Amino acid sequence: MEQRKLGSQGLIVSNQGLGCMGMSEFYGPRDDHESIATIDRALELGIDFLDTADMYGPFINEELVGRALKGRRARVILATKFGIVRLPGGQRTISGRPEYVKASCEGSLKRLGVDHIDLYYQHRVDPAVPIEDTVGAMGDLVRAGKVRFIGLSEAAAKTIRRAHAVHPLSAVQSEYSLWSRDLEDDILPALRELGIGLVAYSPLGRGFLSGVFKSFDDLPADDFRRFNPRFQGANFARNLAVVARVNAIAADKGVTPSQLALAWVMARGADIVPIPGTKRRKYLEENVAASAVHLTPAEIARIEEVAPKGFAAGDRYPDMSAINR
Repeated sequence: MEQRKLGSQGLIVSNQGLGCMGMSEFYGPRDDHESIATIDRALELGIDFLDTADMYGPFINEELVGRALKGRRARVILATKFGIVRLPGGQRTISGRPEYVKASCEGSLKRLGVDHIDLYYQHRVDPAVPIEDTVGAMGDLVRAGKVRFIGLSEAAAKTIRRAHAVHPLSAVQSEYSLWSRDLEDDILPALRELGIGLVAYSPLGRGFLSGVFKSFDDLPADDFRRFNPRFQGANFARNLAVVARVNAIAADKGVTPSQLALAWVMARGADIVPIPGTKRRKYLEENVAASAVHLTPAEIARIEEVAPKGFAAGDRYPDMSAINR
């Protein structure tokens, strides 16, 4: 599989990664056996970039990934995150306190069963703690050999600049897909100016761009997308109408809608690495095949004509207050 460079510090990964979040919660019931088999298959196919976080589960997703990688740590670029604290009763808060950063890293190392993390992100920016203090603590982890590279997730351009001045960032993770392109205005130009890579999560629009959803009732009862504004009411219908036009382009090209959507993201630049999430081998294999899909300028223009920037109806999250701080 083709490799891509994230940032200027030497981090090189496969041109697709594997998002592991849904293996443990949010997207219907768990199946640890199939999830581990999916990770196995990803490694066989050349994916070496796995993404998890301490809040997924919480904690159990890191444990799952750790079990899957036992005995083959050297084959993987392992990314995890800290910063979203889940409280009793389903409440959440955010912490970027230096002491919390370091304690979180120790917990992740133990759960993953490794002696270092390749890429360590702050999951969300804590508005109560100067980003310089948080990134300073992350830099201490690099100097201690516990972390190789650092990044931020869902941070604003001004925050990225302040953070990068303290310790070089290798990557910023943000939602990026045909229906989530707001970072093209300020964030992506800043990343390119500073030499920071983009890791694109939800490159399939949380599955919406795959074409598998025809109605709200297609979502499992315990699926968090039921609370996502883009999947609700009139927004669902409006978004579905646009996705149907994109699907027609995929059919004309002889690829699946998912492959077209992933190929579009990868065509946006060699400094962008999508991490589609799945817990099933069949979808993983479909996604990996997108790496061989080449889009011509005319095809890209046609896609963007039927799905123009900003077409998606509804916010990305029910509460956007923690995004792009």
